[in-house]
Amino acid sequence: MRRDILTLIEPFRALRPAPGRAADVLAPPYDVLSSAEARERAKGKPWSFLHISKPEIDLDAGIDPYDRAVYAKAADNLARMIAAGVLTRDATPCYYVYRLTWRDRRQTGLAAAASIADYASNRIRKHELTTPVKEDDRVRQIEAVNAQTGPVMIAYPPAPQIDALLGRAATRSPDVDVTADDGVRHQLWVVDDPQTIAALTGAVDALPQLYIADGHHRYETALNYRNERRTLTGKMTPDAPYERAMMTFINTQGAGLTILPTHRVVSKLREFNWSELRRHLEPWFTAESIEFGDDSSKDMAREEFVRKLSAARTKRAIGAYPTADKEKRAFYVLTLRQGADLSRLLHNVSPLQRELDVVLLHDGILEPGLGITPQSVKAEANLSYEREATAALDAVDSGAAQIAFLLNPCDVEEVVKIATAGEVMPQKSTDFYPKLMSGITMYSVDPERA
Repeated sequence: MRRDILTLIEPFRALRPAPGRAADVLAPPYDVLSSAEARERAKGKPWSFLHISKPEIDLDAGIDPYDRAVYAKAADNLARMIAAGVLTRDATPCYYVYRLTWRDRRQTGLAAAASIADYASNRIRKHELTTPVKEDDRVRQIEAVNAQTGPVMIAYPPAPQIDALLGRAATRSPDVDVTADDGVRHQLWVVDDPQTIAALTGAVDALPQLYIADGHHRYETALNYRNERRTLTGKMTPDAPYERAMMTFINTQGAGLTILPTHRVVSKLREFNWSELRRHLEPWFTAESIEFGDDSSKDMAREEFVRKLSAARTKRAIGAYPTADKEKRAFYVLTLRQGADLSRLLHNVSPLQRELDVVLLHDGILEPGLGITPQSVKAEANLSYEREATAALDAVDSGAAQIAFLLNPCDVEEVVKIATAGEVMPQKSTDFYPKLMSGITMYSVDPERA
C-alpha cells in the first residue's frame, strides 16, 4: 500500500519463532562467532538460527564462507524451518518491544522497519568504519533469504514518551522469554494495538538525532541492497520494503547501555622487536611492567595487569603483551605521560579523535611504531580483533600473535560526540553489550517472494 507521508519507522510483519520455539531458534549474531565456534554451538540444535546466519556450518569444514553454496544453504535452511512451522510470519504489521536483562541491568528497545534515507541527511549518524567485503557478504545473504536477518541497534536521545510507551507495552506476559547461555534474559512483546503503534510512530518520528550503536555493517548492507534494487527497477520507490531496514531503538541514557572494548592482536609482521617499539613509545608513554617467571605465576600477573589497566583508564592507558623476551616475561601498562602533546603524536587526526584510546593506539603506536597502516588495518593483514582479553593474550602465548594490545572501553558520550561531529572511529572500536539475538525477528525485503 502506498503512503502519502513516509515516517521514520513503521510496523512490519516479522518472520519469527512460533510460540514455544524461541529457545530452539535464538542464536548470537553472525559476527560474534567464528565458523568453528558456530558449528560447535549448533551441534544437536537443528533449528538454531546459526543454520541461517552461518550456513557454512552445514557444509564441508574447509569451505569458503563466501562460496555461493553457503548462501544457497541459508535459503534452504530458512525454507526448511518455515515448512516445519518453527518460524511463522505475523498476520499484521506490528512493532516489537525487545528487553534484555542481565545482573541488575535492563535495556528496553523498539524493533521496527526504519527508513535508511535519513543516513544521507545525517539524521542517523554512524561512528565506525566498515569493510566492503563484509558488506558484500551480507548483501548476498539478503538476496538469498529475501530478508534482513539481524537488526541495526539505534540509540536515541532521552525521550520519556517513548520509554513510557515501551514500558506500558511490556506489562503483560511476554511473547518470547528466553535466557541465553551467558545469563542474559531476552523478552519480546508483540505490539499490534493501532493506538500504541500510532503513538510510537509519532514519538520516534519526532526524534531530532539518532546514532548507530551496533550494526554498522548491517546498515551499510541495507543501503547497498537498496541501491541494487533501485538499479534493477530503474526507479526510486520510497515506500518499497527495501527502502527500510530492521532496527531496534534504545535510549542513549538507558541504565543498560553498555560498551565493552575490542582488543587488538598483531601478527605476521616481517619483523617485531619489542625493545625497539619501547624506544619509540618512551617519549609518550610510561611503561609499568608486571613480570612473571613461569606459568604458575602468570595467572596472578595477568589479573594484576588487567586491574591496573582499568585503574589507569582516566590517565589514558593501553595494555601490551609482547612475545616472550629471553630475559623477561611481562605484561605492560602503557600510560600516556602527563602533559604529552598529542597534536604532535596524533597530528593527522582531529582534536576530538585524540581523546580516544583506540585512536591513540592506531595512530600513535600501530602505524608509527609497527608500520601497520590504515590500508593494512582495512585489509586485516596484520591486525585481528578479540572481544575477550583472555583470548587476545592467549594468542601471544600460543605463538599465533607477536603482541596483543588491550583497551579500556570508551563511553557512550564519546561515541555520541564523534558521531555528532560527523567523524568515525576505526573499525571495531565499540562492542555494545549485550547483543541482540539473531532469529528473534526477521524483516522481509520483498513480500511478494515471501
